[in-house]
Amino acid sequence: MCGIAGIVDTRVAPDRAAITAMIECMPYRGPDGTGQVCIEEHRVALGHLRLSILDLSEAGRQPMASASGRLWITYNGEIYNYLEIRSELESLGWTFRSGSDTEVLLCAYEQWGSACLERFMGMYAFAIWDRGRRELFAARDRLGIKPFYFLETAGGLVFASEIKSILAARVTAHSVDTSLIDAYMSFGYVPGEETLHKGIRRLPPGHSLTWRDHQTSVRSYWDLQFSSQPDADLDASAADTKRLLQQSIALHLRSDVPLGVFLSGGLDSSAVVALLSRDVSKALNTFSVAFAFGPQYHETPYAREVATRFATRHHEVRVTPQQFVEFIPRYIWHMDEPVTEAAAIPLYFVSKLARERVTVCLSGEGSDELYAGYDFYRYNLAIERAQQLFGTRVFSGLAGIVDKWTRLGKLRKYLELAGKPLESRYRGISSYEQIKKQRLYTDGFAASAALGNDNCRTFIESLFARSRGWDPLSRMLYFDTKTWLVDDLLIKADRMSMATSIELRVPFLDHRLVERAACIPSDHKIRRGETKRVLKHALQGLLPERIVRRRKMGFPTPLELMFRGDLFDYAHDLLLSRRALERGYFRRPEVERLLQEHRARTALHHREIWQLVVLEEWHCSFGY
Repeated sequence: MCGIAGIVDTRVAPDRAAITAMIECMPYRGPDGTGQVCIEEHRVALGHLRLSILDLSEAGRQPMASASGRLWITYNGEIYNYLEIRSELESLGWTFRSGSDTEVLLCAYEQWGSACLERFMGMYAFAIWDRGRRELFAARDRLGIKPFYFLETAGGLVFASEIKSILAARVTAHSVDTSLIDAYMSFGYVPGEETLHKGIRRLPPGHSLTWRDHQTSVRSYWDLQFSSQPDADLDASAADTKRLLQQSIALHLRSDVPLGVFLSGGLDSSAVVALLSRDVSKALNTFSVAFAFGPQYHETPYAREVATRFATRHHEVRVTPQQFVEFIPRYIWHMDEPVTEAAAIPLYFVSKLARERVTVCLSGEGSDELYAGYDFYRYNLAIERAQQLFGTRVFSGLAGIVDKWTRLGKLRKYLELAGKPLESRYRGISSYEQIKKQRLYTDGFAASAALGNDNCRTFIESLFARSRGWDPLSRMLYFDTKTWLVDDLLIKADRMSMATSIELRVPFLDHRLVERAACIPSDHKIRRGETKRVLKHALQGLLPERIVRRRKMGFPTPLELMFRGDLFDYAHDLLLSRRALERGYFRRPEVERLLQEHRARTALHHREIWQLVVLEEWHCSFGY
């Protein structure tokens, strides 16, 4: 687990100061060493920060050259099946100088070219400079666990693990892409390739990038295909799930440094502890975090029960309101992009706790998108069934009737949603949400040509088009895997763990497990209101029944309470400051209304307030 950076610029010689600045702005990604190489004749510079996990010797340092000297690589991540690939390469005559997966990746590319990606199991983002072809090849893992950002310039390309690293290269002036603010206000993050830092793009999950002769091409090498088998047996699906998860966890154990588990006490992290405890000889270190706001804001009793059951060395940390408030600016800075994932803040604190004892942690991230763990999946399926029975016009008509009574606003919302097809109501893109946003926008901003990004809109439409013909649950899971998971949850996981120099591994996102989950019938995932049915069936008898059957809490954050107390003055002063209002995005009276109604308990606006806070702090953090 590391940080990568690079510059290709055909106009000038490599700028050593620029590549140094790029790696120095994210030192936490590589506390065990840095490296850089400038290939003068090609005007290429590569940088690397090292968090040593496999082969802790100097032989694992990067950037790394191939034995022939033709290729140079800078790489972030883990290829978990590198030993198997190494064995295959050795049978083909390759020899190795180190025990690192970096060298295996480099030789695999030299042997098979871009087809090597089909062999890799893991999380990765890397770039390889081919001196013979004068070509840069880069790739990102199938699910997007590891980040890769890039900026096309007049002379070439700049890339890095983090946006702030690209900004540090100072190859071009940076500004806000205001056309994406509406997308941010819809989702709480910006989905797709583009970011609010104008011109800086993400390499999508399961894609590779090639730069040659001033041309950048991006292609897909993997996608998720849902194809459920109606006659599949639940017991067989559960057995496959358990077997593949066990195999994934066994691979995720490969490490030359101590590892532990983030244990919330929920089904997913508890499953990782239960299965992992079978494969280790020493007691596991487990780590939990909670807010100091009462039992409704933490799951520590459940985590302790699991820790006791499997005899782990359990550690806990509590986050106070003061710590939460004080960390917000740093949270924004580490995230690079405005992402309204408040659970990222406690994740930082538990990562900091874990770093005192281990370097690698496993978590249960990704399971909800595989096995339908969120309640809104149930709600949307209920809407689908109601539409089949009554049609959509009935609900649209009822929404119009109750619209006259303001106290029935929430009922009107759900009736309006029930009157729309899935594509028009899912994940914050309904007309109801559009009305809420339009109330906030100033007339000038709402009318501007900058509001609304065609590329983002096309991306969202393409996801629904790709899933046309699938059952409704499969469509939702596919959409979330391509948006919510990669552009929110995995950004949070990467940034907050790496901020404390922790490598976070996510065994549920082994692509074999993901592909198998996509073939499990939807009624094995949700049936009669029970979510994650197949996973619960797989874990029956392994975990305490209370853990298997309890309702999902997610990671509750006390924003509702804090915006009435500890965070009210902070939010008020930030959002109504002269600097914030002069941006011209939002109406002052509407922002004041949100704050005052929430404080007076006449309405719940904590999500909207948090969105506005994150966006404004992001502008301030990056000098916009």
